[in-house]
Amino acid sequence: MEQDTRLMPVLPIEAYTSEAWFEKEKEMVFGRVWNFAGFVEDLANPGDYVTVQVGNDNIMVVKGRDNRLRAFHNICRHRGTQLLRAVGKQQTAITCPYHNWVYNLTGELVSVPDEKTQFPNLDKKKFCLHKASVDIFRGMVFVHKDENPEQSLSDYFEGVMPYLSPVHKPLQLVEAKDFIIDEEVACNWKILVENFMDVYHLKQLHSKTLFMFDHDNAEFCYVGPHYMFKEPVVETDFNKRLAYQPLLPIKNAKKEAYVPMLFPNCGLAEGFNSWSVFHVIPLAPDRSRLVVRSKVEPQGLVDQIKLLPRYVNAYFAGQKMKKLAKNPDPMETYDFVAEDNYACEQQQKAIKSAKFSVGISAKHTEAQVRNYQQIVKDYMEGYPEKHQGLNTLEHI
Repeated sequence: MEQDTRLMPVLPIEAYTSEAWFEKEKEMVFGRVWNFAGFVEDLANPGDYVTVQVGNDNIMVVKGRDNRLRAFHNICRHRGTQLLRAVGKQQTAITCPYHNWVYNLTGELVSVPDEKTQFPNLDKKKFCLHKASVDIFRGMVFVHKDENPEQSLSDYFEGVMPYLSPVHKPLQLVEAKDFIIDEEVACNWKILVENFMDVYHLKQLHSKTLFMFDHDNAEFCYVGPHYMFKEPVVETDFNKRLAYQPLLPIKNAKKEAYVPMLFPNCGLAEGFNSWSVFHVIPLAPDRSRLVVRSKVEPQGLVDQIKLLPRYVNAYFAGQKMKKLAKNPDPMETYDFVAEDNYACEQQQKAIKSAKFSVGISAKHTEAQVRNYQQIVKDYMEGYPEKHQGLNTLEHI
């Protein structure tokens, strides 16, 4: 009996190993879409800035003195040196570290050393920073490398809102700095993203860590290129886990989780007592960076007193987790992120073998992975319009 080819992977092995494929992705995928850059709180005051790599382009977002956000290509107009690094606060101007060309916060060139003698008759208005685009979605800052992209951010996320949590208000939450994860993972970025969407592995890989969710009754679909996912909890197991979490529930939250992946690489986890962003950043064909940032309900002193038993439980559980974290086997750390990263790295290790193949994928619970691969393939072939404004996979 022949295998159903519809259950076979869409992308070739080269998509996960080839430098040429990786370079093309920068242009054909990341260069065509809106990319996550940070939270609005990262840009609270005039002069605050963030930078993000968008394919081959490094984009900076700067808050001006008029409190407007502006995006520019992070390139000096003199010799092309990158201007700003990572994240910064309250810059009064943007100064090139190489030759000290200075731009104001609206991107205009305002000062050039030795201008009269070395650059006579220089028209500084012709050397403003190249503009990019920036917009905000649910408290998240997104950028596009083009000044006038074909799709606005609202169009890009058209139809997504009904599939996200109706009660999570990220702008009303506070970031839990102690929960930040920022680590390098030795695998292709798509392996991490596909793992994020893989429903089939939840009961297997995470039997010790995500057992409190009812994976058999998960619902998932695509809206355009964006993957939507929701699942209920197993009430008794979930309540046991809450006893170790000194967090207030999100206002009006139900015991369920929304876990979408906004194309191409920005996952969300909207749960009972937290809201998180999983940002998968490509570094090389076989290396990625995973940054997880979480927000929770703010707590006052009265709240902390009420949650004191949970703080005590969390402390002793944390001490146990520290001991487990020293275990060289990631599968014994009781950390679902560590479990995922380990599995993804193991897949990357095997993928270069001449014997590597994907025999077949699950009909329903890995369908979303095949669908994601098809979306990436269509973008790589120049047909992103196939996935705009429509459901490409119904609920299963």
